[in-house]
Amino acid sequence: MLSLHYAPEFFRRQTALSLGRRCSRFEVYGGVRIWWRMAFKSVGLDELVIDDEEAFLGLPLYAGLKRSLREAGHRFLVPEVGGQTSWDRALFLNLTFWSAEEGADVLCEERIPADVVAHAAWHHVVAREVSLAAGPGAPSSAALFFGESIASAFDLYLVGRLLPVAPDSSFIETQVPIMQEAAAEAGLSGPDFQALLEAICADPERAFEELRTLLFDVTSAVAACRGALEAAQVLERNDGHRFAPLLHHYQLSNWILYARAYAADTPERVQAVHRFDQLLRQSNGAVAWLQQNWLER
Repeated sequence: MLSLHYAPEFFRRQTALSLGRRCSRFEVYGGVRIWWRMAFKSVGLDELVIDDEEAFLGLPLYAGLKRSLREAGHRFLVPEVGGQTSWDRALFLNLTFWSAEEGADVLCEERIPADVVAHAAWHHVVAREVSLAAGPGAPSSAALFFGESIASAFDLYLVGRLLPVAPDSSFIETQVPIMQEAAAEAGLSGPDFQALLEAICADPERAFEELRTLLFDVTSAVAACRGALEAAQVLERNDGHRFAPLLHHYQLSNWILYARAYAADTPERVQAVHRFDQLLRQSNGAVAWLQQNWLER
C-alpha cells in the first residue's frame, strides 16, 4: 500500500519529474486567469504510463513487484479528461488524506515513475506478509517503520544497480542529486559523496540491508524518545554509520508522526515484524531473501 510515511519520498520523486511539465491549475486568456475545476477518476496500474520502465526491466525483482501491486488492485486518482491539478496540490491531498484501508493516490497526470511502482509495491508486500503472520488489523508502529525502511532502502539499491548501466535514466538523474544535496547538508560532499556512490554500486545488496537496518533502528528508537534531547542522542549514536548523512533525506519525522496518529501496537503484530527483521539480518542476502520468500512463492 502506498502510505503517508512513504508519501514524502514519493512526491519528492514526482516533483522532480514534474518540474519540466508542471500541471497548472489555470490558463490565461486575455490576461485573465481561468481556473480549472479538479475532477478525478480512479484508475489501475495498467491504465497508467510507467515512466523510465525500460531501465528497470532488467531487474528481476521489478517484475515481481509490479505484479504484486497489480494483484493488490491498488488504485490511483488522476484528473478527468479536461481537468488538471498540480504536483503541489496532489502532494497536499496525499499527505493530508491518505488512508491505508481506502487509499487512492492522487497523481498529477496518468503517469507514474517505475521506481514509485516498486516503492509502492513494497508497502503492499510487507503489509500482506505481516497480516498473514499476525492477522488483519491496523498496522503497528513497527510494521509501518519496517515497510518504509524496506521501500526506502530499495531506492538506494536501485541507485547501485542502475547508476553503472543506466546513468541517463530519469530515476538516476533525479534521485542522485537529491541524495547529494541531503548528504552535503550533513557534511558529506565532493569526493566523499562520490566514494559513497561507488561503494553502493560495488555492492547494492549490502547497501540495501545496511540502510534498511539503520532506518528501522533509528526510527524505532526516536519514536520511543520522550523529547528532543533524547532523540538527539539517538541520532548522535548513529553518526558513525556510513549512511548517516542520508538519514534526513528520508524525512523520518513523517513516519513517526503518522505512526503516533494511526498505528495500533498489538503484541502479535509487533512480534511478527521483529521476527521478519531478524530473518533479514540473519540472511545471506536480504534482497535475495525478500525475492525468494515474498515475491516468487
